[in-house]
Amino acid sequence: MPQNRLIRHHLVDRLFHWLLAISIFILLFTGLLPQFDVDFNWVELHWITGIVLTVLVAIHSVRSVFWKKLISIWFTRQDFSLAKGGKYSLEQKLMHNFITVLTLAVIVTGILMMVRLDTPFWERDPYRLEAETWGYIYVIHGLLALIFVSTIMLHIYFSLRPEKRQYLRAMIKGWISREEYLDAHDPELWQGEFTAENDKNTSDQI
Repeated sequence: MPQNRLIRHHLVDRLFHWLLAISIFILLFTGLLPQFDVDFNWVELHWITGIVLTVLVAIHSVRSVFWKKLISIWFTRQDFSLAKGGKYSLEQKLMHNFITVLTLAVIVTGILMMVRLDTPFWERDPYRLEAETWGYIYVIHGLLALIFVSTIMLHIYFSLRPEKRQYLRAMIKGWISREEYLDAHDPELWQGEFTAENDKNTSDQI
């Protein structure tokens, strides 16, 4: 990799992002298509994918707390006054934080709903909560799914805009150029990791 390319996302982070994206799309399709009279056996695929999503989020949360700088993705009041951000811009932080809260809420309501399903792990127990409570849970879960659709459409739209295309490339190939780094990021807030030419194990911190 040429030395004028900066590592933005390592392979493990890119794999997590795309596995999470695939899981969310499967959940949305299996959850919403039956509402449009698309008939298929969706329940089992839906809850299994929900378990996969939960495991992915749990692993990512542990990595973020113990092996990554969690503060780099959470916005503060200081972000509103910066001309250039660190690794993530204010908009990226706000999007990440919103999707994080949304995902956790979907997981919690989804796990509660699984109590009413027969799985290899337990037998269904539809009487654990009152009927009115189940109604609230189903409405909240469905509303969160609809919000997810809008949020993902917004995320895809901005990732495809020409001025943001480098971030899509970074999520696929892992890197942005030195020029893109200096143009959009403050080196004081994000010390970029450059890879030396012909030596992927060598990095130069600036």
